[in-house]
Amino acid sequence: MSVQAATVRKRPNAGVNLLLGLTLLGLLALMWLALSVATNTFWTENNLTNLARQGAMIAILAIGETFVIITGGIDLSVGAVTGFCSMAIALFLAQDMPIWLAILATLGIGLAIGLFHAFGIVQLGLPPFIMTLASLTALRGVGLLITNGATISITNDTFTGFSRGGYLGVPNLFWMVLVVAIPAYFFLHQSRWGRYLFAIGSNMEAARLSGVNVKAIIYVAYILSAVCASFVGILLAMRIGIGNPTQAEGWELQAIASSVIGGTSLFGAIGSVQGPLLGSFILTTINNGANLLNLNSFWQKIITGLLIIVIVYFDGLRRKKR
Repeated sequence: MSVQAATVRKRPNAGVNLLLGLTLLGLLALMWLALSVATNTFWTENNLTNLARQGAMIAILAIGETFVIITGGIDLSVGAVTGFCSMAIALFLAQDMPIWLAILATLGIGLAIGLFHAFGIVQLGLPPFIMTLASLTALRGVGLLITNGATISITNDTFTGFSRGGYLGVPNLFWMVLVVAIPAYFFLHQSRWGRYLFAIGSNMEAARLSGVNVKAIIYVAYILSAVCASFVGILLAMRIGIGNPTQAEGWELQAIASSVIGGTSLFGAIGSVQGPLLGSFILTTINNGANLLNLNSFWQKIITGLLIIVIVYFDGLRRKKR
Protein backbone atom coordinates (compact mmCIF):
# COMPACT_ATOMS: atom_id res chain seq x y z
CA MET A 1 0.00 0.00 0.00
CA SER A 2 1.37 3.42 -0.96
CA VAL A 3 1.60 6.37 1.39
CA GLN A 4 -1.01 8.20 -0.67
CA ALA A 5 -3.40 5.25 -0.50
CA ALA A 6 -2.98 4.85 3.23
CA THR A 7 -3.59 8.55 3.75
CA VAL A 8 -6.62 8.84 1.51
CA ARG A 9 -8.24 5.77 3.04
CA LYS A 10 -8.32 7.27 6.52
CA ARG A 11 -8.00 11.02 6.34
CA PRO A 12 -11.25 12.98 6.02
CA ASN A 13 -11.51 14.86 2.74
CA ALA A 14 -11.74 18.62 2.52
CA GLY A 15 -15.54 18.50 2.38
CA VAL A 16 -15.81 16.53 5.61
CA ASN A 17 -13.33 18.85 7.34
CA LEU A 18 -15.31 21.88 6.16
CA LEU A 19 -18.60 20.39 7.37
CA LEU A 20 -17.09 19.53 10.74
CA GLY A 21 -15.60 23.01 11.07
CA LEU A 22 -18.92 24.67 10.26
CA THR A 23 -20.70 22.40 12.76
CA LEU A 24 -18.24 23.28 15.52
CA LEU A 25 -18.45 26.97 14.64
CA GLY A 26 -22.26 26.79 14.77
CA LEU A 27 -22.11 25.02 18.14
CA LEU A 28 -19.75 27.67 19.50
CA ALA A 29 -22.02 30.48 18.24
CA LEU A 30 -25.05 28.77 19.80
CA MET A 31 -23.25 28.48 23.14
CA TRP A 32 -22.27 32.13 23.03
CA LEU A 33 -25.83 33.14 22.22
CA ALA A 34 -27.23 31.05 25.08
CA LEU A 35 -24.73 32.51 27.55
CA SER A 36 -25.48 36.05 26.40
CA VAL A 37 -29.14 35.43 27.29
CA ALA A 38 -28.46 33.54 30.52
CA THR A 39 -25.94 36.01 31.96
CA ASN A 40 -25.33 39.75 31.94
CA THR A 41 -21.55 39.46 32.03
CA PHE A 42 -20.67 37.16 29.15
CA TRP A 43 -20.39 39.90 26.51
CA THR A 44 -18.39 42.23 28.73
CA GLU A 45 -14.95 43.21 27.45
CA ASN A 46 -13.21 41.76 30.49
CA ASN A 47 -14.88 38.34 30.15
CA LEU A 48 -14.32 38.05 26.40
CA THR A 49 -10.68 39.06 26.81
CA ASN A 50 -10.13 36.41 29.49
CA LEU A 51 -11.94 33.86 27.33
CA ALA A 52 -9.71 34.64 24.35
CA ARG A 53 -6.51 34.47 26.41
CA GLN A 54 -7.35 31.20 28.13
CA GLY A 55 -8.70 29.60 24.97
CA ALA A 56 -5.60 30.65 23.05
CA MET A 57 -3.25 28.73 25.33
CA ILE A 58 -5.37 25.58 25.28
CA ALA A 59 -5.67 25.88 21.49
CA ILE A 60 -1.90 25.88 21.01
CA LEU A 61 -1.55 22.88 23.32
CA ALA A 62 -4.30 21.08 21.40
CA ILE A 63 -2.67 21.74 18.02
CA GLY A 64 0.61 20.26 19.27
CA GLU A 65 -1.22 17.30 20.78
CA THR A 66 -3.02 16.68 17.49
CA PHE A 67 0.24 15.97 15.66
CA VAL A 68 0.93 13.13 18.08
CA ILE A 69 -2.61 11.72 18.16
CA ILE A 70 -2.75 11.55 14.35
CA THR A 71 0.20 9.12 14.45
CA GLY A 72 -1.74 6.91 16.86
CA GLY A 73 0.20 8.14 19.91
CA ILE A 74 -0.57 10.32 22.90
CA ASP A 75 1.30 12.97 24.89
CA LEU A 76 0.20 13.18 28.51
CA SER A 77 3.04 15.49 29.51
CA VAL A 78 2.03 18.75 27.80
CA GLY A 79 0.62 20.28 30.99
CA ALA A 80 3.77 19.41 32.91
CA VAL A 81 5.95 20.77 30.09
CA THR A 82 3.94 24.01 30.21
CA GLY A 83 4.44 24.39 33.96
CA PHE A 84 8.12 23.44 33.79
CA CYS A 85 8.82 25.93 31.00
CA SER A 86 6.96 28.72 32.83
CA MET A 87 9.42 28.10 35.68
CA ALA A 88 12.38 27.92 33.30
CA ILE A 89 11.75 31.27 31.61
CA ALA A 90 11.10 32.89 34.99
CA LEU A 91 14.52 31.68 36.16
CA PHE A 92 16.18 32.88 32.96
CA LEU A 93 14.66 36.34 33.32
CA ALA A 94 15.64 36.45 36.99
CA GLN A 95 19.25 36.11 35.80
CA ASP A 96 18.78 39.22 33.61
CA MET A 97 18.87 37.20 30.43
CA PRO A 98 17.55 39.13 27.40
CA ILE A 99 13.92 38.31 26.67
CA TRP A 100 14.59 36.95 23.18
CA LEU A 101 17.33 34.68 24.48
CA ALA A 102 15.19 33.48 27.39
CA ILE A 103 12.39 32.60 24.95
CA LEU A 104 14.76 30.70 22.66
CA ALA A 105 16.30 28.84 25.59
CA THR A 106 12.85 27.84 26.86
CA LEU A 107 11.77 26.63 23.43
CA GLY A 108 15.03 24.69 23.33
CA ILE A 109 14.01 22.94 26.55
CA GLY A 110 10.73 21.97 24.89
CA LEU A 111 12.63 20.61 21.90
CA ALA A 112 14.87 18.55 24.19
CA ILE A 113 11.86 17.12 26.02
CA GLY A 114 10.27 16.16 22.71
CA LEU A 115 13.47 14.44 21.64
CA PHE A 116 13.54 12.57 24.94
CA HIS A 117 9.95 11.35 24.48
CA ALA A 118 10.56 10.22 20.92
CA PHE A 119 13.79 8.46 21.91
CA GLY A 120 11.96 6.45 24.58
CA ILE A 121 9.16 5.55 22.20
CA VAL A 122 11.20 4.84 19.07
CA GLN A 123 14.52 3.57 20.37
CA LEU A 124 13.47 1.94 23.66
CA GLY A 125 10.09 0.72 22.45
CA LEU A 126 8.13 2.22 25.34
CA PRO A 127 4.40 2.86 24.79
CA PRO A 128 3.67 6.59 24.31
CA PHE A 129 1.20 6.50 27.22
CA ILE A 130 3.83 5.20 29.64
CA MET A 131 6.66 7.38 28.33
CA THR A 132 4.78 10.65 28.53
CA LEU A 133 3.04 9.74 31.80
CA ALA A 134 6.44 9.13 33.39
CA SER A 135 7.65 12.45 31.98
CA LEU A 136 4.61 14.22 33.42
CA THR A 137 5.47 13.04 36.90
CA ALA A 138 9.24 13.54 36.54
CA LEU A 139 9.01 17.10 35.20
CA ARG A 140 6.83 18.19 38.11
CA GLY A 141 9.33 16.67 40.53
CA VAL A 142 12.43 18.10 38.84
CA GLY A 143 10.83 21.53 38.74
CA LEU A 144 10.02 21.40 42.45
CA LEU A 145 13.58 20.31 43.23
CA ILE A 146 15.03 23.20 41.22
CA THR A 147 12.81 25.81 42.87
CA ASN A 148 12.61 24.08 46.25
CA GLY A 149 8.84 24.42 45.90
CA ALA A 150 9.00 28.21 45.61
CA THR A 151 7.27 30.43 43.05
CA ILE A 152 9.53 32.55 40.84
CA SER A 153 8.24 36.09 40.35
CA ILE A 154 8.77 37.85 37.02
CA THR A 155 9.57 41.54 37.38
CA ASN A 156 10.27 42.29 33.73
CA ASP A 157 7.38 44.59 32.78
CA THR A 158 8.18 44.40 29.08
CA PHE A 159 7.75 40.64 29.15
CA THR A 160 4.52 40.54 31.18
CA GLY A 161 3.11 43.62 29.47
CA PHE A 162 2.83 41.78 26.17
CA SER A 163 0.08 39.51 27.52
CA ARG A 164 -1.98 42.49 28.67
CA GLY A 165 -1.76 44.24 25.32
CA GLY A 166 -3.69 43.79 22.12
CA TYR A 167 -3.85 44.70 18.47
CA LEU A 168 -7.00 45.79 16.62
CA GLY A 169 -8.95 45.13 19.79
CA VAL A 170 -7.81 41.50 19.96
CA PRO A 171 -5.57 40.26 22.83
CA ASN A 172 -1.96 39.55 21.87
CA LEU A 173 -2.24 36.01 23.23
CA PHE A 174 -4.96 35.25 20.68
CA TRP A 175 -2.72 36.48 17.86
CA MET A 176 -0.19 33.92 19.06
CA VAL A 177 -2.68 31.20 18.12
CA LEU A 178 -2.48 32.36 14.50
CA VAL A 179 1.33 32.40 14.72
CA VAL A 180 1.14 28.68 15.52
CA ALA A 181 -2.00 27.61 13.63
CA ILE A 182 -1.16 29.01 10.19
CA PRO A 183 2.21 27.22 9.74
CA ALA A 184 0.75 24.16 11.48
CA TYR A 185 -2.06 24.04 8.90
CA PHE A 186 0.32 24.17 5.96
CA PHE A 187 2.60 21.60 7.59
CA LEU A 188 -0.20 19.14 8.32
CA HIS A 189 -2.41 19.58 5.27
CA GLN A 190 -0.13 20.81 2.52
CA SER A 191 3.25 19.20 3.11
CA ARG A 192 4.66 15.74 2.48
CA TRP A 193 5.55 15.44 6.18
CA GLY A 194 1.92 16.00 7.10
CA ARG A 195 0.84 13.22 4.74
CA TYR A 196 3.37 10.96 6.42
CA LEU A 197 1.82 11.66 9.83
CA PHE A 198 -1.57 10.49 8.55
CA ALA A 199 -0.01 7.49 6.83
CA ILE A 200 1.70 6.35 10.03
CA GLY A 201 -1.55 6.67 11.99
CA SER A 202 -3.40 4.72 9.30
CA ASN A 203 -0.94 1.85 8.97
CA MET A 204 2.57 2.22 10.32
CA GLU A 205 3.92 -0.89 8.63
CA ALA A 206 2.47 0.07 5.25
CA ALA A 207 4.00 3.52 5.60
CA ARG A 208 7.38 1.99 6.41
CA LEU A 209 7.21 -0.36 3.42
CA SER A 210 6.34 2.64 1.23
CA GLY A 211 9.63 4.28 2.13
CA VAL A 212 8.51 6.60 4.94
CA ASN A 213 11.12 7.13 7.63
CA VAL A 214 8.66 6.29 10.38
CA LYS A 215 11.10 6.91 13.22
CA ALA A 216 11.96 10.40 11.97
CA ILE A 217 8.29 11.36 11.58
CA ILE A 218 7.49 10.18 15.11
CA TYR A 219 10.39 12.30 16.36
CA VAL A 220 8.90 15.29 14.53
CA ALA A 221 5.44 14.73 16.03
CA TYR A 222 6.63 14.59 19.65
CA ILE A 223 9.04 17.49 19.18
CA LEU A 224 6.23 19.66 17.79
CA SER A 225 3.97 18.73 20.69
CA ALA A 226 6.60 19.57 23.31
CA VAL A 227 7.66 22.81 21.60
CA CYS A 228 4.03 23.95 21.46
CA ALA A 229 3.72 23.16 25.18
CA SER A 230 6.90 25.10 25.97
CA PHE A 231 5.54 28.06 23.99
CA VAL A 232 2.37 27.92 26.07
CA GLY A 233 4.56 27.90 29.19
CA ILE A 234 6.10 31.17 27.99
CA LEU A 235 2.66 32.68 27.36
CA LEU A 236 1.40 31.49 30.75
CA ALA A 237 4.38 33.08 32.51
CA MET A 238 3.65 36.30 30.59
CA ARG A 239 0.02 36.29 31.62
CA ILE A 240 0.31 35.66 35.34
CA GLY A 241 3.80 37.03 35.97
CA ILE A 242 5.16 34.00 37.82
CA GLY A 243 6.86 30.71 37.06
CA ASN A 244 5.93 27.55 38.91
CA PRO A 245 6.34 23.92 37.80
CA THR A 246 2.97 22.99 39.33
CA GLN A 247 1.07 25.31 36.97
CA ALA A 248 -1.11 24.02 34.13
CA GLU A 249 -2.09 20.93 36.10
CA GLY A 250 -4.71 19.02 34.14
CA TRP A 251 -4.14 20.99 30.95
CA GLU A 252 -3.02 17.84 29.16
CA LEU A 253 -6.57 16.53 29.51
CA GLN A 254 -7.99 19.80 28.20
CA ALA A 255 -5.63 19.64 25.22
CA ILE A 256 -6.62 16.06 24.41
CA ALA A 257 -10.31 16.85 24.92
CA SER A 258 -10.08 19.92 22.66
CA SER A 259 -8.42 17.86 19.94
CA VAL A 260 -11.01 15.09 20.20
CA ILE A 261 -13.93 17.55 20.26
CA GLY A 262 -12.39 19.05 17.12
CA GLY A 263 -12.66 15.75 15.28
CA THR A 264 -9.26 14.15 15.89
CA SER A 265 -9.57 10.39 16.22
CA LEU A 266 -7.86 8.82 19.24
CA PHE A 267 -7.31 5.81 16.98
CA GLY A 268 -5.06 7.88 14.71
CA ALA A 269 -5.01 8.99 11.06
CA ILE A 270 -7.85 11.53 11.36
CA GLY A 271 -7.42 15.14 12.42
CA SER A 272 -6.95 18.75 11.40
CA VAL A 273 -5.64 22.03 12.75
CA GLN A 274 -8.86 24.02 12.64
CA GLY A 275 -10.82 21.36 14.54
CA PRO A 276 -8.77 21.44 17.76
CA LEU A 277 -8.67 25.24 17.56
CA LEU A 278 -12.47 25.40 17.60
CA GLY A 279 -12.65 22.54 20.10
CA SER A 280 -10.47 24.43 22.55
CA PHE A 281 -12.75 27.46 22.49
CA ILE A 282 -15.82 25.25 22.90
CA LEU A 283 -14.24 23.67 25.97
CA THR A 284 -13.11 27.05 27.30
CA THR A 285 -16.61 28.44 26.76
CA ILE A 286 -18.10 25.55 28.74
CA ASN A 287 -15.78 26.31 31.66
CA ASN A 288 -16.33 30.06 31.35
CA GLY A 289 -20.10 29.68 31.18
CA ALA A 290 -20.15 27.36 34.19
CA ASN A 291 -18.26 29.98 36.19
CA LEU A 292 -20.61 32.77 35.10
CA LEU A 293 -23.64 30.64 35.99
CA ASN A 294 -22.06 29.78 39.37
CA LEU A 295 -22.17 26.07 38.65
CA ASN A 296 -20.08 23.80 40.83
CA SER A 297 -16.65 23.31 39.25
CA PHE A 298 -17.18 19.56 39.48
CA TRP A 299 -19.92 19.86 36.86
CA GLN A 300 -17.41 21.32 34.43
CA LYS A 301 -15.34 18.16 34.68
CA ILE A 302 -18.41 15.94 34.38
CA ILE A 303 -19.67 17.76 31.27
CA THR A 304 -16.24 17.59 29.64
CA GLY A 305 -15.88 13.89 30.45
CA LEU A 306 -19.32 13.01 29.09
CA LEU A 307 -18.62 15.03 25.96
CA ILE A 308 -15.40 13.08 25.34
CA ILE A 309 -17.19 9.75 25.86
CA VAL A 310 -19.91 10.65 23.36
CA ILE A 311 -17.44 11.88 20.73
CA VAL A 312 -15.12 8.87 21.07
CA TYR A 313 -18.14 6.55 20.85
CA PHE A 314 -19.29 8.10 17.59
CA ASP A 315 -15.71 8.07 16.33
CA GLY A 316 -15.65 4.33 16.96
CA LEU A 317 -18.89 3.94 14.99
CA ARG A 318 -17.36 5.96 12.16
CA ARG A 319 -14.33 3.67 12.04
CA LYS A 320 -16.52 0.53 11.97
CA LYS A 321 -18.60 1.99 9.16
CA ARG A 322 -15.47 2.64 7.12
